[in-house]
Amino acid sequence: MPENIDKLLSELQQTWHRTIPVSGFMKIEPVSYFNKEFRVTAPLEPNINLHKTMFAGSIYTLMTLTGWGMVWLQQSLAGLEGDIVLADAKVKYIAPIEAAPVAKVSWPQVDMSVLSKGRRLKVMLEVKLYCDNTCCAIFEGLYISKPKQSIS
Repeated sequence: MPENIDKLLSELQQTWHRTIPVSGFMKIEPVSYFNKEFRVTAPLEPNINLHKTMFAGSIYTLMTLTGWGMVWLQQSLAGLEGDIVLADAKVKYIAPIEAAPVAKVSWPQVDMSVLSKGRRLKVMLEVKLYCDNTCCAIFEGLYISKPKQSIS
């Protein structure tokens, strides 16, 4: 595990909360990164709906940011920068979430060097959301990272 992972997870959370205000309201928090698996959580409150389960929009947001965060982490670990967007996604809601969930995503084999060559990085990620040991939702997202333009 990289030595600076705790620092990167803290920086990621600050980036989310500063640039995507709903993430702060939702109290989204990176939990861990180990063996190319990234985990993120958010408490049930304030993400609850009228059924006392997690609101579908909160589920989608948590899973979207988990995938986005994984791309951001991989770029940071590789010493690369890019503007990351979600280009396409779908989610399957399987079971209600009645306690704090944990979103999990693993990094596939991807050539990150395309960013340093001035080309876009494209990666399809599958994020699974667990409540206790039950998989409650599956999200598939296509993320694109465009190389940042240097200002001369």
